Amino acid sequence: MKYIVILGDGMADYPVDYFDGKTILEVANKPTIDYMCAHGELGMCKTVQDGMKPGSDVANLSVMGYDTKKSYTGRSPLEAASIGVDMKDDDVTFRTNLVTLSDEENYADKTMIDYSSGEITTEESAELMKAIAKELDTDVIKFYPGISYRHLCVWSGGSTNVELTPPHDISDRCIKNYLPKGDGAEKLYEMMRASERILKNHPINKSRVERGLNPATSIWPWGEGTKPSVENFYEKYGLKGSVISAVDLIKGIAKCAGMESIDVPGATGNCETNWKGKAEAALDAILRNDFVYVHMEAPDEMGHQGKPEKKKFAVETIDSVVVKFLNDELTKRGVDFKMLIMPDHPTPISLRTHVSDPVPYIIYNSTKADGGSGLTYTEENGKRTGIYIEKGYTLMDRFLDK
Repeated sequence: MKYIVILGDGMADYPVDYFDGKTILEVANKPTIDYMCAHGELGMCKTVQDGMKPGSDVANLSVMGYDTKKSYTGRSPLEAASIGVDMKDDDVTFRTNLVTLSDEENYADKTMIDYSSGEITTEESAELMKAIAKELDTDVIKFYPGISYRHLCVWSGGSTNVELTPPHDISDRCIKNYLPKGDGAEKLYEMMRASERILKNHPINKSRVERGLNPATSIWPWGEGTKPSVENFYEKYGLKGSVISAVDLIKGIAKCAGMESIDVPGATGNCETNWKGKAEAALDAILRNDFVYVHMEAPDEMGHQGKPEKKKFAVETIDSVVVKFLNDELTKRGVDFKMLIMPDHPTPISLRTHVSDPVPYIIYNSTKADGGSGLTYTEENGKRTGIYIEKGYTLMDRFLDK
């Protein structure tokens, strides 16, 4: 038996005014996913444990079968693993976004215009982070470039006793009430203000403005954490696994879990990603190994950006380009497989941020396609079945028949 997880990040939603009070999953045309739902198990799963923030870090770890109360040490350490930064025991890491702030003279009066600097390219942001590192690196604080707008700061001897806000949670809001608080806050704020000066007249930003794109005007630290503690996936489940994602966070989870992390050319984490390339890489991986986790970020990004049509497009493309392809190719080859389809958390269009509500999941078994829920894949139908996995990290055991 082969095991495939299709993770549509942030795919679940609340009723959307633009779609006359229906959710994205209710309006999206997704015939293959709906077929698998009707002929498989449909239920609800709580991926974010009480007392934990509904981040993609916590939620994806849970979907992969890890009890986040025991394994989670912060978001950015997972991203550090992806970048290849070896952490010392006293290191504290910070996810460092390149963001677009408004142009008020006083830094604290600025507004969060764009948490992703217009989804800046990896090549452009690497040059900007090089400029940041040149001026702001010290003996104890170092900056590292990542992918697109997602970067890393490592503070040797730093503190996690700090209150930081994810920039995607404060789109279009004044940043004054969301600046760093706690241990080290003054230094973090000093670096944020210094980054504005460094970035302001950088040729990369001048070029972006000339092309009508959002410039990266500041760094924004958040997601603090310490050295990861994630159990090896093979030792835990006895399966050789691969992970496919465009996002450093998910790549980092894979590396910490001892799984193969597959890079797909043109994979961006947005709607313009290489969908076909991801599907083909997933097929190759599952034919070689026992387990593949295909993470697609686009629904989450569109939720953060408040774009219902594009989020609908992302869900429909996951169905038509990825799920259908894998189903058809494995069926044609006579390969028995199980597929788990779900989001990690909802990212409602109306809120433009993550929430910790339970999410609908499908478990489809190609060898047992005669029974099933008889329902289409929606949030409300998931609730109707009465199947509820309260401890989200146990869903993987259910999926793998452990």
